[in-house]
Amino acid sequence: MAIKVPGKRYGKRLEHSKVFGHGGHGKKSGFADLLITPLVDMFVIIVLFLIANFSATGEVLMMTKDIQLPEAANVKEVEMHPVVMVSNEQVSVSGTIVGRVDDLTKDEYLNIPALEERLRDMRKQFEDLHSMANSTDGFKGDVNIQANKDVEFRIIKRVMFSCATAGYNNINFAVLQRGGASADGKPGAAPAKP
Repeated sequence: MAIKVPGKRYGKRLEHSKVFGHGGHGKKSGFADLLITPLVDMFVIIVLFLIANFSATGEVLMMTKDIQLPEAANVKEVEMHPVVMVSNEQVSVSGTIVGRVDDLTKDEYLNIPALEERLRDMRKQFEDLHSMANSTDGFKGDVNIQANKDVEFRIIKRVMFSCATAGYNNINFAVLQRGGASADGKPGAAPAKP
């Protein structure tokens, strides 16, 4: 009989166990257990994140720090229409920059060609989409102008003229509601008076 070095001795059952390092050095198994609980937790977190970040109604106006809306007492709820944003630096339509205010103050023209072109493209897309869907709703020409309260009137005048030239004759200005008990600071729209 061979002489064994003194030390820990495991029972017959644990002698070839992977835990104690003596056995299990053979071929590794290709099967791995799938842990369902952490997987479900991860998917719940992803779904909650997506629900919190994307609303079903969508945002009508994109509030930025560059644009401080003026206040008005008589407002109505803002509806979903194309939005022309006018800040102190630039003019953009639905997030696409169409001109810089510095360049617009230098020009003597009354229209803004890039703005007109973009609005005409949006009108054509609207009409094509509704014609393919066989919709009876015609193009109404509604547009929302979200302008900073410190922008010069001549810039606003050029934006309004360009909107009207492109076929958007129903112009609404985005404003903050002022006065009364219902003044909660929510954005509204004030229609442009001719």
